[in-house]
Amino acid sequence: MNVVSFGGGTNSTAMIVGMYLHKIPVDLILFADPGAEQPHTYEYIEVFDEWLVKHGLPKITAVNCVDKDGNRLTLEQECLRSGTLPSIAYGFKKCSIKHKIGPQEKFCNNHPACRAEWAAGRRVHKFIGYDAGETRRVQHAAPADEANKKYENHYPLYEWGWNRAECVRVIERAGLPRPGKSSCFFCPSMKKAEILELWEKYPDLFRRAVDIEHVAAPTLQTVKGLGRRWSWESYIAEVQRQREFETAQITFDDLFLESPGGCICGAPCGCYDG
Repeated sequence: MNVVSFGGGTNSTAMIVGMYLHKIPVDLILFADPGAEQPHTYEYIEVFDEWLVKHGLPKITAVNCVDKDGNRLTLEQECLRSGTLPSIAYGFKKCSIKHKIGPQEKFCNNHPACRAEWAAGRRVHKFIGYDAGETRRVQHAAPADEANKKYENHYPLYEWGWNRAECVRVIERAGLPRPGKSSCFFCPSMKKAEILELWEKYPDLFRRAVDIEHVAAPTLQTVKGLGRRWSWESYIAEVQRQREFETAQITFDDLFLESPGGCICGAPCGCYDG
């Protein structure tokens, strides 16, 4: 029983393409959906599903976290209900364990083919997309992998020596577009350039991220917001102030059209002092 953990990004996409090229059977592809992925990830899953079906592979199966009553619980809902930021903002990985790893394990625990393997005393083969540049992650996982009685974990990208650049090339050679980075739209690990892009392209999602900061604010002490030492709201406010300042500036050329170059003497250096 070969189960693929699909994260929605470059590595796991290339891994599945590689498994097809290496003729490694794929029985199940699981995508743990926290309910907060950015739009391009959900759109890519639809595109990739078409490729999978065309090449005789199973479609992606989305799994998610549920509360004690069996109702779906998104990471955004959990943050708003508890008045906290995603745990990674505090240096923990609870959100990944609860909303990524947990739903996949629960699904497999109830999957007939997985249960049959375990009943026969065999382990389920799980494929994870760590690439050739992630030696530390592979080494760190080794002791737990060896002790795992239910799963035999495989890291094919690492075994094939495929780094990130090779993963991109494999995806493109397969005729697929690049998937883009997969993450929650309010992930504290996002870089400033990614936050700015979110604000510009998806203002509604940015506002929802700021709402999480507002709800969590009364409980925050050393952490200031989703940026850890700063809030996303304050960062974008500073960007807006800077843009307004730049727009308001009147250049020398605007005032003295007959003297292009920023200096009365016509030189580009602006060194004229009268």
